[in-house]
Amino acid sequence: MASETDNDVFLPEGSSVNQLLQELPSYQTLVRRRPSNYGTMESRKSTWRARSLSRGLSQQESVEADFTTIPRECVLSMQEKRELRSKQSSQRTTGLNQLKVNTRNFSRKVQHNTFAFLKNLWLWRSNIHHIEGKFGTGIGSYFSFLRFVVLLNLVIFLVMFCFITLPLIISKLDVFNSTNIVPSSLESDCSKYSLPSPILKYFYTNIVDLLSGTGFLEMTYLFYGFYTIDSVTVYNFNYSLPLAYVLVTIVYLLLSIFWIVKRAVEGFKHNLVHDEQRFQTFCNKIFAGWDFCIKDQYYARLKHSSLLYELQTDLAEERLRHKKQKRTRGETIRIYTFRMFLNVIVIAVLGCCFYAVYRATVYSQEYNNNANAQKDDRLSLVVEYLPSIVITIANFITPIIFEIIVRFEDYSPAFEIRFTLIRCVFVRLASIAVLLVSLWTKITSCNGTCALCGYNYAAYPCWETRVGQEMYKLMIFDFLIILAVTICVEFPRKLLTTYLSWKPIQWWGQQEFEIPQNVLELVYGQTICWIGAFYSPLLPAIATIKYFIIFYIKRITLMENCRPPTRPFRASSSNFFFLVILLIGLILACIPVGVGIAQIPASKACGPFINYNTSWQIIPMTVEKFPQGLQKTIYVITSESFAVPFFILSCLVMFYFIALAGAHKKVVEQLQEQLAVASRDRMFLIRRLAEAHSSHF
Repeated sequence: MASETDNDVFLPEGSSVNQLLQELPSYQTLVRRRPSNYGTMESRKSTWRARSLSRGLSQQESVEADFTTIPRECVLSMQEKRELRSKQSSQRTTGLNQLKVNTRNFSRKVQHNTFAFLKNLWLWRSNIHHIEGKFGTGIGSYFSFLRFVVLLNLVIFLVMFCFITLPLIISKLDVFNSTNIVPSSLESDCSKYSLPSPILKYFYTNIVDLLSGTGFLEMTYLFYGFYTIDSVTVYNFNYSLPLAYVLVTIVYLLLSIFWIVKRAVEGFKHNLVHDEQRFQTFCNKIFAGWDFCIKDQYYARLKHSSLLYELQTDLAEERLRHKKQKRTRGETIRIYTFRMFLNVIVIAVLGCCFYAVYRATVYSQEYNNNANAQKDDRLSLVVEYLPSIVITIANFITPIIFEIIVRFEDYSPAFEIRFTLIRCVFVRLASIAVLLVSLWTKITSCNGTCALCGYNYAAYPCWETRVGQEMYKLMIFDFLIILAVTICVEFPRKLLTTYLSWKPIQWWGQQEFEIPQNVLELVYGQTICWIGAFYSPLLPAIATIKYFIIFYIKRITLMENCRPPTRPFRASSSNFFFLVILLIGLILACIPVGVGIAQIPASKACGPFINYNTSWQIIPMTVEKFPQGLQKTIYVITSESFAVPFFILSCLVMFYFIALAGAHKKVVEQLQEQLAVASRDRMFLIRRLAEAHSSHF
């Protein structure tokens, strides 16, 4: 009797079930939106399901009776869904179709196993997983980004080595016929490039040369001035080294752009889909904010406090948003006036830093070009590294000043972090720009003596090598600073905070692993590599070795000295912000490389472009040797008549993708609305179930 009564309550007649299904909010929404014939079909399906239930069939039996039902839409267990799918596939596929299905499934399985095997061979995979297990995915994202930079430099080095350095090595071995570049006799004064004669030196002089790129390193494969081969003939194929030099430079810059943009687009799509509202932000942090990679109890407590801090930050932003809405006009004017005053201070600090870099560069170049002065080797090394030292001091001081200033500007906590990072990025990258401008000012200004060569050949007979040496010194000095800070600052701080109970030391506390600052170090070093690769073809190899060692340095200092940041960096999980900053550094690197190739006259005493006005001149001269039809095609592609339609077509394609992104966003909104309707359906069914249960008892 109880069972019959229960069936009367929970399994009503087909008409009542059909009526109940039609009363659902989701069904009413579909009836309003979809055609009239669709409602009839839905009603037939609902009637069939109701009749199946009224006949006493189970859910699985009623589903199996209709082979058009999609298993994932059924309220069944996973095992029952698999059995249903296998039965449906056996009914639909026979003979040749079954063979095709089996072949497709086998190929998918092979592809999945191959991908899993290659993923296990991925560089530092286990190390990064170990870091994520202790510190979470936020810290792991930095090391993944560092791995990406290592692989990028490795690819750039392989491209430069295969197409530039290897042909020169082959020509030096006399394996194939090669043609040396002979400078023009009309420019004999410009073609004088003599190195200091090898005399007896102290042992530390070689160390100075190794750190500064001078002496025995100046005329090696490391720098531009050593590449003096015009062509290499391999089995009737004439390989032009100057042409390869320019084309490979363009290729590694384009390769870097495409690779970075490809990785950044994935994060951008993630941000586009997860365009959260404020309420959704709170819900996601509470219900889906935990990092299940964390296994250690200590770091689990830190993650707990990190989530708590994020919620406090969101609430603080909400309070600031309400406070901003209640501001009067006088308060708004006062705040903006005070912000303008603080930005004037920021500009003054930046101006002082840039002027210090400029003066240090000018003094270093004048000291090195003064051949009559008596020079101390130790002082010479300090002067050689003077621009690098000033840039490092500026990069250390300005973030502290910016963090103090931004606290008085009344921004939200999240915007404070982003704004401070943008200012720090500007300081680091603009310091490199000031250094290059200072160098090129000294190279191109020679008080009327540049008429013959177009540059200051007396002080810079091979100015490309000098620029390469500056980039080499910046790269080496940056590595030495990272190593020195780790050994001389981070390890002693760990020992002091561990073994000393003095209150100021304990107040200082254990060091946090600052993700943004470490990412800025990578972007700074990678920008130097992109700029210097043209003037020092083996600089990407040095960068690869440098970042390979830095990975283990950062890993050791993370495990031994640091704790996760209590102020989390929210964009670290997607790497989108990292790649955007790296893309900014790449754009900045393209400007000086392009100016050096196309505008500044090439050195007449060294390098593969001795007989060319600029490095870019090799491109039009090579095009002139092409057949007439190919020349016309290239001229048409590079002309305005092709550029304007191409620009219009690019705009149309861009508008299409913008419209496509809008359509995808609309689909996401519709899916979110469907989730809301489904929640209303559940509330409706629960309410009806409660009513039926109360009426029964």
